[in-house]
Amino acid sequence: MTFPKVRVPYLLLFPGFAFLFTFFILPIVNLAQTSTQTPVKGGDTGQYEQKFAFGNYITAFTENREQFARSFIFASFATVLALAIAYPLAYAIAFKAGKFKNILLVLVVAPFFTSFLLRTIAWKQILGEEGFVVPGLRSLHIIGQQTTLTSTSIAVVAGMTYNFLPFMTLPLYASLERIDPRTIEAAGDLYANGITAFRRVTVPLSMPGVVAGTLLTFIPAAGDYVNAAILGSPNTKMIGNVIESRYFKIVDYPTAAALSFTLMAAILILVTLYIRKTGTEELV
Repeated sequence: MTFPKVRVPYLLLFPGFAFLFTFFILPIVNLAQTSTQTPVKGGDTGQYEQKFAFGNYITAFTENREQFARSFIFASFATVLALAIAYPLAYAIAFKAGKFKNILLVLVVAPFFTSFLLRTIAWKQILGEEGFVVPGLRSLHIIGQQTTLTSTSIAVVAGMTYNFLPFMTLPLYASLERIDPRTIEAAGDLYANGITAFRRVTVPLSMPGVVAGTLLTFIPAAGDYVNAAILGSPNTKMIGNVIESRYFKIVDYPTAAALSFTLMAAILILVTLYIRKTGTEELV
């Protein structure tokens, strides 16, 4: 059986579209329906009916605006720290590693070989009293003898930075690795010193990797709840923790769905503004 050539591209797209429709579009539609439901009067816990109560969004946001703000603040700090760590690392791998380049790339990806939960729990031990960080900082008189790092915002941001660091490093490396070394040599021929060549040539050419890395880090970090649950305290709860609690503990599905939609909308707006500001619309 043969198909007209005009239909072949659509047939090739059908499996991917069917997957997206089943596992993305349908859940999003169901989430939208759930977000406007109200409890059934006289019903059991977890029973809701569709009343198109759009006020759920206003209520959900006003009651959890502190967690929303904390999520974006933590995600921003983690993204900036990850960029500060990943850029020199990616630069060294791309230009200075030589024959060790593949080994270093494997080491960057190696954390993915273990569970996300195990890596986060390991950070709880590293930053705990039994770790080397707190005793070292105390011996240097940077923190007091009674100061701890666990169950603090510092621990949450540190865990997020570590867990999402590969998402920042790999796009940066891919962008830096594509830079033609002759362009940097040309900057030197035009009497630019190393710092000037880096600032005027390397950084602009690596901006697609910077934008991609910051997006891949910020977006999952803003919705993360594992690091806050394990490394934080009730005072460091993020919006992901609230959504998880509403779904599985309080069984308040409409509020959880409204919070999820609000989070998605806020991230979408921020990402759009960020891409427009950086002038890299072609990445989307």
